Amino acid sequence: MASKPTVAELTKRIEDAKGNIAAVARAYGVSRGTVYNWIDASAGCRQALDDARETMLDNAESILYKKVLEGNTPELLFFLKTQGKQRGYVERGEITGADGSDIRINVVYESDREPTKTA
Repeated sequence: MASKPTVAELTKRIEDAKGNIAAVARAYGVSRGTVYNWIDASAGCRQALDDARETMLDNAESILYKKVLEGNTPELLFFLKTQGKQRGYVERGEITGADGSDIRINVVYESDREPTKTA
């Protein structure tokens, strides 16, 4: 097993791997669990991981937004369903009774049942 890297070394490795813990573990020849233990022991390493993952999310959002601006239908629909909910762009199933009427639900608790007779 590799010796534990310094905080600076581990932080750099996390940044270089863009937050991919499996890649960091392979670089050191250890398990992902070991890397997570090292990260948990250092606020600086935890912050490096959080920052790398936030950057990844920012990059994905930028690509998505570019696709939306290009008019790509799947990306546009996804964007509206996730970011346009307050404007009514949402898919949901509604269950109603006949002709849109309310549905009545009766709940019977086991403790409320009468005991069954056995022969």
